[in-house]
Amino acid sequence: MDFPEGFLWGASTAAHQIEGGNVNSDWWQREWGHLPGAPVETPSGDAADSYHRYPEDMALLAGAGLGTYRFSIEWARIEPEDGWISRAAIDHYRRMVATARELGLEPMITLHHFTNPVWFAREGGWHADAAADRFARYVEAALPVLDGVDLVCTINEPNMVSVLADPEVGFPSIGLPPGVPAVTDRLVDAHKRAVDIVRAAGARAGWSVATQAYQPEPGAEAVAAEYGRSREDVFLDAARGDDWIGVQAYTRTKIGADGPLPIPDDAERTLTGWEYFPPAVGDGIRNAWARAAVPVYVTENGMATADDSRRIDYTRGALEAVASCIAEGADVRGYLHWSLLDNYEWGSYRPTFGLIAWDRETFERRPKPSLAWLGEVARANALR
Repeated sequence: MDFPEGFLWGASTAAHQIEGGNVNSDWWQREWGHLPGAPVETPSGDAADSYHRYPEDMALLAGAGLGTYRFSIEWARIEPEDGWISRAAIDHYRRMVATARELGLEPMITLHHFTNPVWFAREGGWHADAAADRFARYVEAALPVLDGVDLVCTINEPNMVSVLADPEVGFPSIGLPPGVPAVTDRLVDAHKRAVDIVRAAGARAGWSVATQAYQPEPGAEAVAAEYGRSREDVFLDAARGDDWIGVQAYTRTKIGADGPLPIPDDAERTLTGWEYFPPAVGDGIRNAWARAAVPVYVTENGMATADDSRRIDYTRGALEAVASCIAEGADVRGYLHWSLLDNYEWGSYRPTFGLIAWDRETFERRPKPSLAWLGEVARANALR
């Protein structure tokens, strides 16, 4: 299976999940009990210390043969207090971009990956009427980081931000809560304003959506369509007219007459408890391509497992689905694996998604066979 010329191969990370010491973010404050929220098993702490070790991490990625690194910049570091911009943080992320370039990596920058400055959260976060204004101000301040960067993701998984925006709703045992309409509207507004700012600076802008591969049982097509509307489709529709759309896929959700169905008892599960289903990325690509009608990048896809051979099997299956979508006519331009490193999975270090492991005491990096395998695929630009 050959992939198109110029197809991007790489891996993704998120600042809070690997940097460590993100003390001015709302997630850090929740982890330590200073903001309301569900208790966590383990706080993020030093994470993978990639704030300091990013040159080594990028070198491992480039050395394996992969050419693109998607990473996020941290709003809470750049604007730790309302209206005050840290020049040191801007310079840090500029050095990251420069390091990627020196190593021959194409940097894809994510401006918002779940975490917010604690001052933003205390003033209502995405529930506040001023949210889009505050985000646009941050994007303007971050423009020096984007100098020479081609691909910029405004907001990571805005649909997950919306479905988790009402803590009183709670998280159902099966499926996801519906999106919060007012939060969705503010996210779409913030995204569109960020797209204008980023385009004016010379980059191509889009956002990434967590596609759920909603698969209706016979007769439940209307139920699945309604279920997916606030949880996925409105965010794909909002990407019409963007430069690209990111698809992030891991598993599927089967829908019956009454809504989401439980995972069968005999199904293989990953360390996150999700069903092992590599073709999910194909469902996500098809829905994104049909609704947004802009070029598609797979900005996240992977498997939480302690068995690296299963990670390779999963990725092979996912890439077969990507290739099938391309053969059907979808304009898919890249595949970025989640994640470059084992990371902090929002409360725990147990789910391991990384192509690279690391020692929790010494931070020594330990590349896994899957990194070399994916690098070989990238060098060949083909799945053999």
